Amino acid sequence: MATGLRAVEGTFSHRALFYWDEAGYVSSTVRFVLDGLAAGEAVAVAVPARWLRRLEDALGPAAAQVALIDIQESGRNPARIIPEFHAFLDEHAPGSVRVVGEPVWPGRSEEEYPACVQHEAMVNLTFAHRRVTFLCPYDVGALGPEVVRDAETTHPLLAEADTDRVRPSPRYSPELAYDRYNEPLSAPPEAFVVPFDVETLSKARRVAAEFAARAGIAEDRLADVMLAVGEICANSVQHGGGRGELAVWTTDDGVVCQVTDQGRFTERLAGCVPVSPYQQGGRGLLLVNKVADLVRTYTAPDGLTTHIHVCR
Repeated sequence: MATGLRAVEGTFSHRALFYWDEAGYVSSTVRFVLDGLAAGEAVAVAVPARWLRRLEDALGPAAAQVALIDIQESGRNPARIIPEFHAFLDEHAPGSVRVVGEPVWPGRSEEEYPACVQHEAMVNLTFAHRRVTFLCPYDVGALGPEVVRDAETTHPLLAEADTDRVRPSPRYSPELAYDRYNEPLSAPPEAFVVPFDVETLSKARRVAAEFAARAGIAEDRLADVMLAVGEICANSVQHGGGRGELAVWTTDDGVVCQVTDQGRFTERLAGCVPVSPYQQGGRGLLLVNKVADLVRTYTAPDGLTTHIHVCR
């Protein structure tokens, strides 16, 4: 049964908004934002820069009450988005919150898109017990039918621009969507490969940084490469059989570091959910996601593969 676009206070809601043009996008998102402000809810808008400027103009003075976030910057690595939303919710707890979030936009790369789908799937698990309403716009014409189907699988509710109607998604199955994009990852033949163990962790970090420097990565980002590779390799030693293999290669826009080991990625919330200040450990993947431009993982029956992308 279809219901109104207005959220039910104090509940979790995650809906995809399918739009075809600028007018529909702006009218639907602005209405969603203004309804939230009228209800006394904190509101964040995390969308690409071109839409951010357009929505700021359309909201007028009300824009000053909204957290405006360029998701192309903050969410270039899709794994950064949930921690940022967590921080916003925690800042305004215990009140209700609204978020316009557009993690999938025309121009997302083929490497980034699987992580976007897994992000959307994880939203349902991560925030299921929080007082938050998400509206996720999808450009139907530019993104294509496969992306629409994935949105229907990761969102329990669907809406169309310029209407006040929301309907349940008949395809909703976030775990299926997450697993569908648990895709094999591999290194190209030209990759530089280094095995490592507890005695050679520092060598793995150094090799990655030296390779990145030769690939043209800015000097101020070499520390990010060392941090990310060091954290993932340390996890391999601690949880992945005591050893692993690092492979490094260049791409058109940067460098990729691949870490393979015999571990399993069993906790899907790792790297998404802030940890207690009293908890020992658990922050490594959060840090990796923060400094890398993209992080992808593949869990197989016999091990784990992680790709860390750092761009020039």
